[in-house]
Amino acid sequence: MEQKINCAVACVNGCVLGDKCPNIEFRDAAAKFIEETPLDQMLELAQERLRKKMTEPPKWVFPEDP
Repeated sequence: MEQKINCAVACVNGCVLGDKCPNIEFRDAAAKFIEETPLDQMLELAQERLRKKMTEPPKWVFPEDP
């Protein structure tokens, strides 16, 4: 039986399922990205994303009428 957990909550300090993690391919891709990408390039990516986010129009959320 496969365990169902909320990885965003349970794996804050590291993966708790180890090799049984359903997101193992994403973990490997992230580790490869961190290993192969220079810090300066990561900072440029983050600054570009922040600039895009700051120029987007605001998104309004209206509560549903009761």
